[in-house]
Amino acid sequence: MIVPLADAVADSCGGKAAAQATLMRAGLPVPGGFVLPFAIYRSMSQHFDSALLAAIASGLAELGDPTVAVRSSASNEDTTARSAAGQYKTFLGVRGVRAVAEAVKSCWASCAGVEGNPAMAVLIQRHIDADVSGVMFTPPEMRGDTKIEASWGLGPSVVGGTVTPDTFHVSAEEVVTKFLASKATRIDRQGTHLVTQQVQASHREKPALGEQTAIRLAKLGQRIAELLGGAQDVEWSIAGGRIWILQARPVTALPPMSIGTPSDTLLTGTPGSHGTATGTARVVRGPADFDRVRPGDILVSRYTDPGWTPLLRLVSGVVTETGGVLSHAAIVAREHGIPAVLAIANATTAIPDGATITVNGTAGTVTTEEV
Repeated sequence: MIVPLADAVADSCGGKAAAQATLMRAGLPVPGGFVLPFAIYRSMSQHFDSALLAAIASGLAELGDPTVAVRSSASNEDTTARSAAGQYKTFLGVRGVRAVAEAVKSCWASCAGVEGNPAMAVLIQRHIDADVSGVMFTPPEMRGDTKIEASWGLGPSVVGGTVTPDTFHVSAEEVVTKFLASKATRIDRQGTHLVTQQVQASHREKPALGEQTAIRLAKLGQRIAELLGGAQDVEWSIAGGRIWILQARPVTALPPMSIGTPSDTLLTGTPGSHGTATGTARVVRGPADFDRVRPGDILVSRYTDPGWTPLLRLVSGVVTETGGVLSHAAIVAREHGIPAVLAIANATTAIPDGATITVNGTAGTVTTEEV
């Protein structure tokens, strides 16, 4: 009924689980786990029977009954055409059969109403309590630079864009160039809850990675790209000095590499997605503001949580106060072909709601005109 992770294949378990299985079989550091394949979703959908609960209990027992991560692995997710980043559910810090069952149901439910009627497999893996986490883009050509973003604690800080992470470029010659950020918050697990807490002031601007660790990650990235047949977007964590690979998927759109030049007339941030758009700035501070967003608006927010992904299908551009170019929001913006500029400090107050602004996601600049 359930499939050991090492045996997962895309046709029955989705691209996310299949990629993890490929890496696991090659001996790479992938957390142990198992998969509920498409067949279970198709036969049971929103309910569980006693046999499925027993199978989940058995799978958890074989892992040692740990705290686990429950991740979607849909049939249209992590493909070469699109990542579906932020569209489906992931749950960290889940413990016990009943809690896992509820997380699985939520993953299934996130597939309802999606165009194309995709099937949903669910990947259940040992949860990693990370000291440092991040995202890595391997180069489209093996001789190019590997780009790594890193911050303290669990991965949602970087993936969700709630911090502006450190950035490391590792060349094929193993030369490391780093751009350090002030990482004010981190996300950690406390019991079965994820909590956001302040980073000590003395640690905020310390590099999240040493140069040798960045090189180790880049080498792992190169191996992952070789195994999976192309440039990869890799989520990773480090716990107790050990690197873990949590996810790998094809790079669907490359980030801009140019950086805007500051001036008196421009707000300047990190280029996140190519292109230029002019529209009405819509400052969004939370879900209560979603109904104010109209087609063609420019979304301005502190960060864009993966749960905000539907807004990115509506707006013509994105501006955030935090985040890096490898966050889900930036990836989705590139897939939708809309410009994004990240890490503009105080964007939600510097840009008036309702103003006409021009976003240049290639240069990383925003021009504001008062209405």
